[in-house]
Amino acid sequence: MVDPTTTVQRLTAELLGTFVLVLGGCGAAVLASGVVAGGVLVGIGFLGVSFAFGLSVLVMAYAVGHLSGGHFNPAVTVGLATGGRFAWRDVPAYVVAQVVGAVVAAAVLYLVASGQPGFSASGSGFASNGYGDRSPGGYSLLAALVIEVVLTAVFLLVILGVTDTRAPKGFAPLAIGLTLTLIHLVSIPVTNTSVNPARSIGPALFAGGDAIAQLWLFILAPLAGAAIAGVGHAALLGRDEPATPLEDASEG
Repeated sequence: MVDPTTTVQRLTAELLGTFVLVLGGCGAAVLASGVVAGGVLVGIGFLGVSFAFGLSVLVMAYAVGHLSGGHFNPAVTVGLATGGRFAWRDVPAYVVAQVVGAVVAAAVLYLVASGQPGFSASGSGFASNGYGDRSPGGYSLLAALVIEVVLTAVFLLVILGVTDTRAPKGFAPLAIGLTLTLIHLVSIPVTNTSVNPARSIGPALFAGGDAIAQLWLFILAPLAGAAIAGVGHAALLGRDEPATPLEDASEG
């Protein structure tokens, strides 16, 4: 059967999905996590931010995943290509669309956040990722490297698993969204959680300074973790029969 979805539609879906992911997840962190009213913290905290990221992926995977596969993350795209689930020739265009979506979302978030007197993207960190002095819990470079590689690998293993032909159909976006929530629950105190180079690039461009200086880690570590998972899954858990793409796995 010929795929009727055009390249423009696929790239638009990736841009929109990444836009919502960054606006929803980073927006929750910047606008809603630390709200204080009457001297009482009424913000959503780390728990709420974790669910915001997971829900953003979940809803957009169901909304546009049938068009593009619902990657919304350069690490996912690279991991799927490494595992033989996605054509390498399509990787650059997907990555560009994802980064553009993340930067546009960060720009929108910056405009909204700037409506509060005294707001500073650099001073607040603007939901950017970091290690050392920029880690929420003061974790080291090594700790940040390890957790980003390992958790991105876990994320890709879940994605590769739930889109396998042996997995139940229709539940892939749910499993992927919940996995991203779990990943954030574990790693927000360490790095503010990346596992997604596009998500890291968008806010860092507005936070500037050290956020950009440390950005290399949050590009390389997720890509490395994704590649490890792609190779490992294909070698240890895969089979010769083609797996179900997320376009189909999201449909019951």
